[in-house]
Amino acid sequence: MGQFRFLTGGESHGKGLVAIVEGMVAALPLEAEYINKQLKRRQQGYGRGPRMKIEEDKAEIMAGVRYGLTTGSPIALFITNRDWQNWQEQLSVSPVEKEAEPVTCPRPGHADLAGVTKYGLKDIRPIIERASARETAARVAVGAVARRFLEELGIAIYSYTVAIGQHHWEQDETSSIDWHQVEASPVRCAHAELEKAMMAAIDEAKANGDTLGGIFEVIATGIPIGLGSHVSWDRRLDGKIAQAIMSINAVKGVEIGAGFAVARLKGSQAHDVIEPGPHSKAKGLPWRHATNRAGGIEGGISNGENIIVRAAVKPIATLASPLPSIDLRSGEKAKAHYERSDICVVPAAGVIAEAILATVLADACLDKFGGDNLKETLANYHNYLRNIS
Repeated sequence: MGQFRFLTGGESHGKGLVAIVEGMVAALPLEAEYINKQLKRRQQGYGRGPRMKIEEDKAEIMAGVRYGLTTGSPIALFITNRDWQNWQEQLSVSPVEKEAEPVTCPRPGHADLAGVTKYGLKDIRPIIERASARETAARVAVGAVARRFLEELGIAIYSYTVAIGQHHWEQDETSSIDWHQVEASPVRCAHAELEKAMMAAIDEAKANGDTLGGIFEVIATGIPIGLGSHVSWDRRLDGKIAQAIMSINAVKGVEIGAGFAVARLKGSQAHDVIEPGPHSKAKGLPWRHATNRAGGIEGGISNGENIIVRAAVKPIATLASPLPSIDLRSGEKAKAHYERSDICVVPAAGVIAEAILATVLADACLDKFGGDNLKETLANYHNYLRNIS
């Protein structure tokens, strides 16, 4: 477990979500408004469900910050669930005279069946509540803390939608992404015409009671060379990133850089040639890579190029036209349970992945540069850059 770590708690329709963040240096400027901007980005995206019209996610910093600066102590965050007022009886912490009607028809593709069996429960409701992607609001809040720290090191993180359903667009090595266009796009796509096709596909899925998946890409810039390590399996930066991104709800595949595409190439085509000349991205390096098929990581170590991560998001498992299932009470065939849900979460998943990547990179930077106070960490960082130049 690294220096920067966190835990989250809370249910989808419970009183709220909590997060405890440990390992952040002291004297980092941090305010709730900064965190809330990231929470708002998570709530946006064409294809989101009616829940996003109910909630207005805002984080309350309850500990670990004084006068707008972190103190080095654990940072406690709380996000209120506004929908809690409608679920107080169903999710009562205290015993009740009459329990709510149990949910007994698991959704194919969800944690329902495996979870209720693992924990020996007769009601799927507790599994629904914790396995819900609502928990990612807490992780986005944690990621905002990490992102604020990374900004001090000149590291920035972006994401865009590569595909929704059959509609696909991606950046090539000769083009650049207009991030203002991405932020303004309802589906976080950098191509205006394809944006319309993606939205139309979401509308069609909604009309059919169906859902859609897709692919997002996350790019981290300003990464110094030397994060992570090759010496032990659990210190490899790409391994940590892949595990973290894979932990996002509905993500079923992760690749770094060219990923699976390099499997079709010869070695002479797959690797990034090293050439002399000043590096335009990594500070102080007298060489550069001609390409970035490695996605910024070689041998488990950042190589100074942008870190590029891509993930496949399956269509979510809650369908308005439910799939066949069984009733766990009777063992008979039944329709799967339907819970108010989104149609497509790919745009939001990219924002969540930004936050998740930020937590991994913040931990890697703290591991590399150390320090208990921001000033100390920055001094170590700049000294390192001088030594490698």
